[in-house]
Amino acid sequence: MITAGKTAASRRRPKYAVIPKLERWRVWTVLGGLMVLFAALIGRALYLQVWNEGFLQDQGDARYRRVLKLEANRGMITDRNGEPLAISTPVQSIWMSPRSMLILPAGQQRAEDWKPANDDELMPLSLDEVKKLETHLQLKSGELLTKLTASRKNSQGKEIKSDFLWVKRHISPADAKKLMAMKIPGVYSQTEYRRYYPAGEVMAHIVGFTDIDGKGQEGFELTREKMLAGKPGSRTVIRDRRGYIVEDVSTIVPPQEGQTLQLSIDRRIQYLAYRELKNMVDSSGAVGGAIVVLDARTGEVLALANAPSYNPNSRAKIDPAHKRNRALTDLYEPGSTMKALTVAMALNADKVTPQTIIQTGGGTMAIGPNMVKDDHAVGAATVETIMQKSSNVGVAKMALMMDRESKWNFYKDVGFGEAPHTGFPGEAAGRIRPWKNWRPIEEATMSFGYGMSVSLMQMARSYQLFAGNGEIHPVTFTKLVAPAPGKQVVTAKTAEQVRKMLEMVTLPGGTATRAQVVGYRVGGKTGTAKKLVDGKYSDTARVGSFVGLAPISNPRLIVAVMVDEPSFAMRYGGLVAAPIFSNVVAGSLRLLGVPPDAPTTNIFLPNTEAEVKEET
Repeated sequence: MITAGKTAASRRRPKYAVIPKLERWRVWTVLGGLMVLFAALIGRALYLQVWNEGFLQDQGDARYRRVLKLEANRGMITDRNGEPLAISTPVQSIWMSPRSMLILPAGQQRAEDWKPANDDELMPLSLDEVKKLETHLQLKSGELLTKLTASRKNSQGKEIKSDFLWVKRHISPADAKKLMAMKIPGVYSQTEYRRYYPAGEVMAHIVGFTDIDGKGQEGFELTREKMLAGKPGSRTVIRDRRGYIVEDVSTIVPPQEGQTLQLSIDRRIQYLAYRELKNMVDSSGAVGGAIVVLDARTGEVLALANAPSYNPNSRAKIDPAHKRNRALTDLYEPGSTMKALTVAMALNADKVTPQTIIQTGGGTMAIGPNMVKDDHAVGAATVETIMQKSSNVGVAKMALMMDRESKWNFYKDVGFGEAPHTGFPGEAAGRIRPWKNWRPIEEATMSFGYGMSVSLMQMARSYQLFAGNGEIHPVTFTKLVAPAPGKQVVTAKTAEQVRKMLEMVTLPGGTATRAQVVGYRVGGKTGTAKKLVDGKYSDTARVGSFVGLAPISNPRLIVAVMVDEPSFAMRYGGLVAAPIFSNVVAGSLRLLGVPPDAPTTNIFLPNTEAEVKEET
């Protein structure tokens, strides 16, 4: 029994226990494989966290981090009395992210209780909501839908939509508030600043304008861009894909506001100047015109206007031709307004005195094969009478008494042939040929304003000689505390003598009695110059001009007027420019509180047609 029991137990249990055992090479293969994978993971981690960290960080930032620009409020531009000429007002701009939008098919509406399940879900937008946006923002039908569905190809050739789209810029805060109250998904507003010009077209050529991004494009908005713009601030944030700000990730850098620019312009005088110029240009059928008003004591520009003008508040409707600042950029031959400077040269060089008799004969003078003519002869006349009657022959004879180099130096001293350096864009320098190349006939014609080109600003500046003691000051658009040092060009005695002759031009017998002002003594010189057309002087196209001082007893204002191509009947400076001078001076002197220096009965009857006709 016992033996049998052992035999049964032996059958149930194997004689030897078999223990599974891996081959050694298999163990090392598995272990080596694991080590390689582990090393690869460590290498990849080092590559991503050390060598490629910057690139990956930039990619992450590009998707979520945003640096928001905090706009600086652009500085104001004011006139000399602090009246605003350019100000910035806060407005709202509407934007969307087309890549985040899902345009629903026609007839399908977004559920009113729709909420995004996650950051990756596109925001549904129905066609009805698109139409509402277009109507509220006054966009063309279908314009917004086209922009939202537009796509472009990326570097891999895949069609993608834009992340950012300006829907409408610079709308009023009230309109933006109504729009945002609609709670249309994916529509956002952003605060910006829009430039506003209270004086409109009256001040357009001085102040200029900015583009929609607030960058100066013309005038002092352009030349003083850095001063006015200030420095924008910044705010770094993390945004989710729907545009919501999750958190700020750095300290906010506040913007530095732009500085205020105070000009020398007097807004009241500017309005007078523009009104009178525009009325005359319109009534005379002229192509255009310009006027400059200077403070005779300091050289400050009190007014500068051009016609036609433009409204800087309506950028889309600006005619490029109307942006020309004729007073500074357009050149013309000054005609008889140059005679005052020629007489001043001769007086200052002691070649003549005011009472010197000059024989003009029958009103003609031969210079080689050329002829200088007067339309109406004055015979033997004093220097004063030659100025009053505007004799070409008389001033030509005075000019030929002096050497060429002296005359050239005089022209340079008064600023001809170089830009006036007012800080304004596009200033013209004019043209005077080198004196060594002058021929006698050119010396003669330059004495009465032909054969040279100047700007109206240069002519206004040159008449400073007669407003004071023979000094000329720099012209400036910036309000001064004290006058800048001047340059002595002629003696005080010469300035006084010419000033007396300029007054005679506005008295009976002169060419500019229409320049007279009630209660004030004034003086100036008319000019009527033929225009060059296709290389030849035109028989019909003229530039009528006048440059004058007021009051003549103690000049406070210098006013220069130029009217380009008035109708032939109004072509003379005494008819088209002198009346503008009279009206502007009358209003300006009263605004400045300058006491009258003449009785109110000082006005004489207008001059006859024959007297108006200065030599051309």
